[in-house]
Amino acid sequence: MSDHTAHGLRALVAAFLDTHDPDGDRLGFLRARFDAGLAWVQHPPGRGGLGAPPQLQAVVDDAFAAAGAPDNRPRRNSIGLGMAAPTLLRHASDAQCRRWLRPLWTGEEVWCQLFSEPDAGSDLASLRTRAVPDDDDWIIDGQKVWTSLAHEARWAILLARTDPAAPKHHGITYFVCDMTAPGVQVRPLRQATGEAEFNEVFLTGVRVPDAHRVGAVGQGWQIARTTLMNERVAIGGRPLPREGGMVGVLARLWRERPELRTAGLHDEVLRAWVGAEAARLAALRLRQLIAAGEPGPEGSAVKLSFAELSQRISGLEVELRGAEGLRHDDWTMRRPTEPDLLGRTATYRYLRARGNSIEGGTSEILRSIIAERVLGLPTEPRVDR
Repeated sequence: MSDHTAHGLRALVAAFLDTHDPDGDRLGFLRARFDAGLAWVQHPPGRGGLGAPPQLQAVVDDAFAAAGAPDNRPRRNSIGLGMAAPTLLRHASDAQCRRWLRPLWTGEEVWCQLFSEPDAGSDLASLRTRAVPDDDDWIIDGQKVWTSLAHEARWAILLARTDPAAPKHHGITYFVCDMTAPGVQVRPLRQATGEAEFNEVFLTGVRVPDAHRVGAVGQGWQIARTTLMNERVAIGGRPLPREGGMVGVLARLWRERPELRTAGLHDEVLRAWVGAEAARLAALRLRQLIAAGEPGPEGSAVKLSFAELSQRISGLEVELRGAEGLRHDDWTMRRPTEPDLLGRTATYRYLRARGNSIEGGTSEILRSIIAERVLGLPTEPRVDR
């Protein structure tokens, strides 16, 4: 029987490192780590875990990092690790988990999310992409938008309407779509930053095997809620050290450029610093709650505060820098896998932060979730119900 304690897991990592060279074949090392149950220790054996308490994941990660072992480059596959994997682990079949989880965790296969549509963003349940059965396949037609990583992804989690006659929350089914399949077209969406970090995806007669359907037909909305709750935590609840992220850029600028300071801005910078520290601690607490179970509506509050703080801090940096803060370094058309918030100019951070209140659920929708599901306030009247 495995010793599911910090000491026992450190011993497991040490034994693993005795037989697997961290400086050798990177991919082979990561595959072996998954097979040994040292990828997601809280998950069952065979799915990258050992059935250990989730808080021990940090013990394993720290032990591998101390040995100089390669990681799975989590920021390159943030949607796969932060949204697809928790959904598959909760709702997918054993065969689906065996096929998808290991290459997802090792980073061999990047994932994206085909949820939002031009007319179904905040009201996602009104989506129009159709899936029609055809023998053992489904034929999918529609358009998705604001899709991060679609230009690099191998797989996509996809919502499509399978019963147009049912109430909108009940006629949706959850699929995994092959992004290399005929009929999938990805086009870049250029942003105010100059980059095309997002994409729009057109699906024309795309065949998806029924074996790639996750859950029952019509159960898509319930499964999607798992994805959406994890998405908000993935965006707003990332673990950060004190003065991590954009507030660190602002704090360093304040300390290193005393000639830019004013009394009014001193008050604003201090308030932003306190807000960022409070949000960091709230996100840390949320991650501890998640370690004990499923993410709940509290993730909406963390994501909401992240969006508001990012916009406030980036605006303060531009204001503090004065004229130099208005210079944009580069408007070259690129298709990055993630925003470079710390390596670019103040204008880049300011422009990119505008999207924080839209992606992962608009701030308006998140306020409604917090009001209804956290504070217990009466729900707003809704005609569709």
